[in-house]
Amino acid sequence: MHFQCIVVEFSRDYHLLVPTPERGSRKNKKEEKRRITRILANGFAPIRRFLFLIPTHHDKNLPLPYDVSMSKPDPNLPSAGPDRCVHWFRQATPYIHAHRGRTFVIAFGGEAVAEAGFSELVHDLALLHGLGIRLVLVHGARPQIEERLERRGAALHYARGLRVTDAEALACVKEAAGAVRVEIEALLSLGLANSPMAGVRIPVASGNFVTAKPLGVLDGIDYQHTGVVRRIDRASLRWRLDDGAVALMSPIGYSPTGEVFNLSAVDVASSAAIALGADKLIFLLEEPGVADASGGLISNLLGQDVEALLTDAPDIPEELAQSLRAGAHACIQGVERVHLIGRRTLGALLRELFTHDGAGTMITASPYEELRPARIDDVGGILELLRPLEQQDILVRRSRERLETEIDRFSLMERDGMVIACVAIYCFPAADLAELACVAVHPDYRSRARGDKLLEYVVAIARRQGIGRLFVLTTQTAHWFRERGFEPVGLEELPLEKQALYNYRRNSKVFIKTL
Repeated sequence: MHFQCIVVEFSRDYHLLVPTPERGSRKNKKEEKRRITRILANGFAPIRRFLFLIPTHHDKNLPLPYDVSMSKPDPNLPSAGPDRCVHWFRQATPYIHAHRGRTFVIAFGGEAVAEAGFSELVHDLALLHGLGIRLVLVHGARPQIEERLERRGAALHYARGLRVTDAEALACVKEAAGAVRVEIEALLSLGLANSPMAGVRIPVASGNFVTAKPLGVLDGIDYQHTGVVRRIDRASLRWRLDDGAVALMSPIGYSPTGEVFNLSAVDVASSAAIALGADKLIFLLEEPGVADASGGLISNLLGQDVEALLTDAPDIPEELAQSLRAGAHACIQGVERVHLIGRRTLGALLRELFTHDGAGTMITASPYEELRPARIDDVGGILELLRPLEQQDILVRRSRERLETEIDRFSLMERDGMVIACVAIYCFPAADLAELACVAVHPDYRSRARGDKLLEYVVAIARRQGIGRLFVLTTQTAHWFRERGFEPVGLEELPLEKQALYNYRRNSKVFIKTL
């Protein structure tokens, strides 16, 4: 059966498309539209027939998640069906619990505020607040300041990525920062029905949280009213956060003598995160993220590696370089995780916070993904990883009891608390042999040579124990081992106790690698 679609206004940013029989009368379609609109006004939950939401500015020539000339969804296009929604919520549940009550400092530039789509970011921020996350927002105002300077015919002076702020520029800074702050407060105060902000009340607290000092003269340049953070009023910020408010900080600081200074939003955000002992410092950037030499996104960085990265890539944009340095410094000072996210990707902030792989670059003081010996509390994660391979008869089934007794033989890769790969080694010193067993990598992470890293790790263990050869039994992955130096041998090459346990029904092939 072919369908046409009724377009129902869902919010300022989205329309809802609801299928209706192609031969329905115009009157019936109008009645259907009124019915759907009435249900939407009552909370949206009863709707089961909707197909998808589209942006109000959607290009009609672009493909939609559902082709209305077809009776079934196109599996190659994103779906808004309930199963996908439920799956996403279940996957996000550990993060929802982990983030509740945590303090996040989120910085974004004036460019984000100036764009028409800024309301979408505000909706995401409102969602985070609703999930119990304590938010400190730090905004920039560079384009707004430059616009006011240009209207006055004043010259723009920058040095080392910082504005030289004379008296005329400082007046523009005050005006622009005030206008941006009011715009953000207004959007956080929205409560329109049929919008993501419906029924939401978010108190916003601004104030003189930042004590600043002049940057002074650097390389012969007097920066005048450009300053740096001297101190953050941690007690006042915490009091507002404890009261359930979102703290909003502008790139302006004040001195005990009553002077006003133009500050870098990056400096304000990193200083606030350090002072509060924030759980996360998040930079929403104009750049898509931190890329490697091939142009691919770098998902994880250690704070200690940032300077080397900047040395090797001197052409990194100044805003990104400042954020990287500030993030590395924040990690050293105790902020657990720093995230650099390209803000232009729709929903990137939510993907970064509520999915395993995120959408940007994360800086940590210690490895985000580590290869380590397994512990008894890892048994559940290892079993979950091995189960699909056991069901496919790639690996021999292991009970929980057996795994618990042999857990000291296992090593694993852990990514943000999730077991994504494992390996085991069983040594037979008398035969100068060790068995490589249970090599498993989660299907979503079979890249970046993780299998090779597991092999190297086990080889190192065998060498430390004076073992000269490594053997493996496999039914379906023979080529992978052959490509890594394993040679086929007969069953008689195995230790006698292993020969006695050989399962002739599985008929595994035997390979040995000399170390």
